[in-house]
Amino acid sequence: MNGYPLRIPAIKAIWTGSRVTMQNSIAAAERSDNDLAKDAAGGRVSAFRVLVERYQKRAYLYARSMVHNSDDAYDLSQEAFVRVYRHLKKFDPAYPFRVWLFHILSNLCKNHLRQRKTRDAVVIGAGEQEIEAVSPTDNPDIVFHKSETQAQVWEAIGQLPDKFREIIILSHFQDMPYDQIAKVLDIPRGSVMSRLYYARLKLREILEKKGVSL
Repeated sequence: MNGYPLRIPAIKAIWTGSRVTMQNSIAAAERSDNDLAKDAAGGRVSAFRVLVERYQKRAYLYARSMVHNSDDAYDLSQEAFVRVYRHLKKFDPAYPFRVWLFHILSNLCKNHLRQRKTRDAVVIGAGEQEIEAVSPTDNPDIVFHKSETQAQVWEAIGQLPDKFREIIILSHFQDMPYDQIAKVLDIPRGSVMSRLYYARLKLREILEKKGVSL
């Protein structure tokens, strides 16, 4: 299940094929996230549509990597956008919109995992992840030049503790800097750096046991 497109009841009416709507969408697509969030808070639903289109795949993939279930990831992604839409007037433009979105989604995922009392040790299959390309990294811990290596790395990421897995995902696949990750996870910047360091060590340890050298 790909989980796309997200269907958000509150903004269902904006999916129209009118010429005016299409022109407005094209213009909105060129605007920044925060400008669109401001317009959406002021009642321009088409602006929120653009935000959903920009982030629905990344939000779904983040949730999928955290909860290991496509259906749950779809539901959690949709719920995150619904909550964002309902509380747009509370958005603080001092921070990037995506930080707010992923802060909400992160909390939803954590709550979901806490409520799931028993769960099997499930690993992530690379074929189901469809990870969208982000900026290249020279970090030896994350290398995806071969499909076999990609599958093994995702399997290893799936075995990380939740707090390590999420910080690897945010740093390497959402391409977030330390300051933004700190806001998403509501922890100090120093804790981000420390946690990411130990997450990479743990990931390397798991991969070495699999015979994968990066």
